[in-house]
Amino acid sequence: MYAVVRRYEEVTDPAEAGRRVNEEFVPLLRQVPGFVAYYWVDAGGGVMVSTGVFQDRSGAEASTARAKDFVRDRLAELLPNPPQVTAGEVVAHS
Repeated sequence: MYAVVRRYEEVTDPAEAGRRVNEEFVPLLRQVPGFVAYYWVDAGGGVMVSTGVFQDRSGAEASTARAKDFVRDRLAELLPNPPQVTAGEVVAHS
C-alpha cells in the first residue's frame, strides 16, 4: 500500500472546507483505481490534514493530481497556501 499526506495551513474556513471535501472531493477519490481510504482532519489553528491510502503508488499520484485540481477549482479561497505533501510506502498498519 501507498499513502499520501497533505498538510494545509492558514485555512480560512475549516467547516466549509470539510463540507466541500466530503461532498465533492471524496466521491472523486473513490473513482481512483486502488483507492483504500481517505481522511480529512481539522487539526485546529487553521491547519487541516488529509491522508489518502491506495493499493499502489500510481493511485496515490492520481489522487495528488485530483487534489491539486480540486483545490484550484473549488477551495482556493479557503486554502490559500500550497500543501506540504508527504508520500510513501506503507510499512506497517493494522
